[in-house]
Amino acid sequence: MSGVTITSGNFESEVLQSSTPVLLDFWAGWCGPCKMIAPFLEQITEEYQGRVKVGKIDVDKEQELAGRHGVISIPTLVVYKDGAVMRQQPGALPKRDIEGLFKDLI
Repeated sequence: MSGVTITSGNFESEVLQSSTPVLLDFWAGWCGPCKMIAPFLEQITEEYQGRVKVGKIDVDKEQELAGRHGVISIPTLVVYKDGAVMRQQPGALPKRDIEGLFKDLI
């Protein structure tokens, strides 16, 4: 799995205080569409290293974070910059559309 595992315990330091934009992936191990986009997220983690942080939030373990973000279907991608939600998009997306969520913020 690529990216940083985000929990309620490290959310503030890893997301809200991040010096780079953060792409959060709300996912679960049983979710087929989540598995479909996982390779794209791995590529993005490598290609944008130092410019974008990819964070993974397991909705089964972090229900409070999922609820706080209004996540009702997974995968849901959320982009943070400077401690604020910039974009939120549910559903499995092609890589270019995922990149489109954050490219103008870096």
